[in-house]
Amino acid sequence: MAAYIRVQTEDFNISEEIAALRARNPRVGAVASFMGCVRDMNEGDSVKLMYLEHYPGMTERELQRISADAASRWNIFDTLIVHRVGELRPLDQIVLVIATSAHRGDAFAACEFMMDYLKTQAPFWKRESTGDGERWVEARASDDIAAKRWQSAEKQTRAQAG
Repeated sequence: MAAYIRVQTEDFNISEEIAALRARNPRVGAVASFMGCVRDMNEGDSVKLMYLEHYPGMTERELQRISADAASRWNIFDTLIVHRVGELRPLDQIVLVIATSAHRGDAFAACEFMMDYLKTQAPFWKRESTGDGERWVEARASDDIAAKRWQSAEKQTRAQAG
């Protein structure tokens, strides 16, 4: 399993990224992907700009760990996480997560898992520019709940196995 990780300011092309992953392995029968983008509204306020910051080196290591964790849980071939940083505007793409496998179930689950953990574990910070000024975006309780779901599933699997 190969985990491809990029943190960049440049935009990405989803079709090209998927084609590159598929070209690496003729056994791929399923590709699951998620792409997140900047909304023009958050918490009822108009968003003009978003600034994404990260901790270089640490961010990439955490994304590698998330990918490795997904590979230990599901039968997947390769993963890709591309996350943009810097100044972004509404409609801009922020993040791309892809998992490839022989079958859709593993690819879907791995992709969802990676995105849930990325939202709660990766060291990224968001600052929004609104009509009322700038503010830091707080973590969402719903993201923590989504990540905990995977921890509960892992505990349940271990209990059934042992």
